[in-house]
Amino acid sequence: MPDDTVGILCMAYGSPATEADIEDYYTHIRHGRRPEPAALADLTERYRAIGGSPLDRITRAQTAALAARTELPTFVGMKHAPPLIAEGAGAAYEAGIQRLVGLPLAPHFAAMSLGQYEAELRQAWSGELVFIPGFHAHPAFIETIAGLLRGALAGFPADHVFFTAHSLPDRIVREGDGYRDRLLESCELVAAEVDLPPWTFAFQSASRTGEPWLGPDLLEALAASGTRRALVCPIGFVADHLEVLYDIDVEAQAFAREHGIELRRTPSLNDRPEFIAALAAIVEEAVR
Repeated sequence: MPDDTVGILCMAYGSPATEADIEDYYTHIRHGRRPEPAALADLTERYRAIGGSPLDRITRAQTAALAARTELPTFVGMKHAPPLIAEGAGAAYEAGIQRLVGLPLAPHFAAMSLGQYEAELRQAWSGELVFIPGFHAHPAFIETIAGLLRGALAGFPADHVFFTAHSLPDRIVREGDGYRDRLLESCELVAAEVDLPPWTFAFQSASRTGEPWLGPDLLEALAASGTRRALVCPIGFVADHLEVLYDIDVEAQAFAREHGIELRRTPSLNDRPEFIAALAAIVEEAVR
């Protein structure tokens, strides 16, 4: 569907480019408030443990692959790191784009997450906008996750599967946000396509903000399950980054070893061809 006046802005959370950028990145997340030294040291150690986040590189690879697949001009905008969403929208404007497709690279809408992407983009873009508010139930996304699970289970006969996504403050339930429901719908749709062992949905990566966050937490769910061979499928994420490479591959792995659990996870979607094909289908339907 080549059309030089239609463009795609792929949006992701963003990550610090170097260790020296972590404080500014953390400050942007905190709306201009500098982090306490202990909190900054903890985040820095997490980034060191994974050798720095590959999210920027992966997002750019996803964007380039989507551009090749759709033959549409495609741009990048990050929520908390350069290029910011407004900068990505500005690049699209300078390129002569008249109709912009806003595509957050995250499957599940929540007002606190994708809703903020949409608000920032609408503030930055005055032309025609097609915003994609997630794709949690799209058949192509579901089949892509199902394929990852089939491949993982063929080499690792787990006795329990744990689907995970980023936790959010549990007040969103009282506010009527359907984030949890959309996550469970994705899991149920995938489970209908794959012969799974017993499965559980759990949250991960809750922040220490002093208020309750959605649960159960993955570590709590692992401990309560009685499993000895656990497969984690981070269905709420589409790329390797801190929440996958540290929270699952480091923190959850250490917890699993302490509790006699063999733990593996499905590979991240990153720029796998089947995921890019799914994104292309989602964009094409939105443009039509």
